[in-house]
Amino acid sequence: MKAIATVNFKGGVGKTTITWLLAKYASEKMNKKILVMDTDAQMSLTMAISLQETGQMLRQFANWYENSYKNNQSPKTIFRALQDYDDFAAGRKKYFDFPIDYQFIYQFSNNLHFIPSIEDLYWLELDVFDRVALKDFIRALLGKIEHSKNLPTYEYVFFDCPPNFTALSYSVLSCSSLLLIPVNPDVYAPRGVELMVDGLRMRIEPWPNPKIAVFMNKARTNNTGALTSETKGYWELTKDRCIDQQRKGANIIALESPIIDRVSIKRAVPGVYFPVEFESYFSKLWYEIENFLV
Repeated sequence: MKAIATVNFKGGVGKTTITWLLAKYASEKMNKKILVMDTDAQMSLTMAISLQETGQMLRQFANWYENSYKNNQSPKTIFRALQDYDDFAAGRKKYFDFPIDYQFIYQFSNNLHFIPSIEDLYWLELDVFDRVALKDFIRALLGKIEHSKNLPTYEYVFFDCPPNFTALSYSVLSCSSLLLIPVNPDVYAPRGVELMVDGLRMRIEPWPNPKIAVFMNKARTNNTGALTSETKGYWELTKDRCIDQQRKGANIIALESPIIDRVSIKRAVPGVYFPVEFESYFSKLWYEIENFLV
């Protein structure tokens, strides 16, 4: 199972939308077994899936969330898993014995499964948990998922990461096969890549030197459908920063498959099926990602 963490510490870049639609594309169009985990305390992905539209699938998810999480006296949530692992890491428990089943994981389809976020993750901002002690939490959780007899064999797990550095994101980024960084065509794009990679290198110790892929999201086009000169200019500067990071030893590339800026793309998140009008964009992006991960 390969772990892909979508990360950017600048809000509004489309991280949540990209994470879900890329996972949905891979599960539906490429027939991959996909698990998605919302690790953001703001619950952006969890809320987008359940609240933005109406429909049978969304009602089913809302009912499952209420029964499995909110109305359950002992819910199996990611926060509960964190508590159990913290007790294990601190020596208060002999084993990390958090049970994995479909009260913890929601089945959107045969190929696409989802672990929601929960409001309790806000407590991570108050340093309730020791970041260093929890570094291997996600690795241990994925190990339990991989060895569970109740679950399919997932090929990829996607993480929608928070726009800040928490104990949970530290654990996610420490064990990810790929850090996927979406940038927008603005002045922050080139500088943001440099700040993120340098910052993560300092904060994650020892630095695992993961594969890092940067791509342009919300790319703007002119009336002929070509990228605007402004978008191309910011992208060239971003690629230069990626080359600079390569010289520093980072395993980083710039992907040449932009996702075009469309108002309707965010509305596609709660849909039952992957939106056909965006298939060409995501097919090219997924092809580059898979080739980089080989």
